[in-house]
Amino acid sequence: MANIKEIARIAGVSVTTVSRVLNNHPYVSKDKRAAVLDTIDQLNYTRNMNAVHLITGRTGAVAVILPFINFFYFSIVMDGLAHEALLAQYRLILCQTNYSPEEELKVLEMLRNKEIDGVVIVSTALQPEVIEEYTAYGPIVTCQNSGERRFSSVYIEHYAAFRHGLQYLIGKGYRKIGYCEGRQNGSSSSIRQSAFREFLAENKLPFQEAWMIYDCMTEEHGAAAARSLLEMRERPDAVIVSGDHVAAGLIIESRKHGLRIPEDLAVMGFDNQPIGRLLEITTIDNQLYEMGASAFRIIHEQIRGDSTLPVYRKLAYRIIERSTV
Repeated sequence: MANIKEIARIAGVSVTTVSRVLNNHPYVSKDKRAAVLDTIDQLNYTRNMNAVHLITGRTGAVAVILPFINFFYFSIVMDGLAHEALLAQYRLILCQTNYSPEEELKVLEMLRNKEIDGVVIVSTALQPEVIEEYTAYGPIVTCQNSGERRFSSVYIEHYAAFRHGLQYLIGKGYRKIGYCEGRQNGSSSSIRQSAFREFLAENKLPFQEAWMIYDCMTEEHGAAAARSLLEMRERPDAVIVSGDHVAAGLIIESRKHGLRIPEDLAVMGFDNQPIGRLLEITTIDNQLYEMGASAFRIIHEQIRGDSTLPVYRKLAYRIIERSTV
């Protein structure tokens, strides 16, 4: 099997030049680069990536822990991650875990075993203390606020964002407010639930447990939530929904049954997804794309050694006013 010394001899260049071409180094003349690439083709040379990893100490890959690959919330975060990874010429290894702690730990063990250079955690079932144990083996970035830990994080303040959304609803005159949430016991969803309950109590607004609808993650779940609301003797006059796709399903199903949006039922989303723009859904923009992009930029800087301390980056949120409130 050919090696870089043989390639250098046949191409008439130094071993250093061959190494630079293989590593896509910019400071190689066009003629020398062409000679090396032609020789590689002639010899059918294949790099021994294990040897490259041993030399550089890097694999050129980052693992991404996410519970589901087909939910739109995660796809927008992935879009930001993938864009930045492509610019950096890094590979992403997507690891769907279904919120299984055992599966998430398998990915973190890949970091311990030097199979990857770092881990981005989009959403997790693990406790922060468990994640911290693996920071000794490489950089880790989460897309949620875990406080000041030994790993980095990119996040928005869900508590403040949800309260802002609720304040917007009561500012529009709504007093009976319902709530559609994804996972009932997720870290971010628990924060949003606290914001919801405390805001209603502080403003002396009516609270009914029946108006809290959980496990809403898709358009179909939103449609089912609409049917549940329609069956209620007394229903809310506004609903805040923790996802624009769920809000879309709720709106479409409500309109099928003759409800006017927002006259009979106001709907406020969360995420600012493309479907929200199409259906003119009033929503809270939580910068999902920038969350993913920032997460990769942080971990890439740490892999390169440009930064060693954990970074805690809080993103701004904003209410986008459209026609459903």
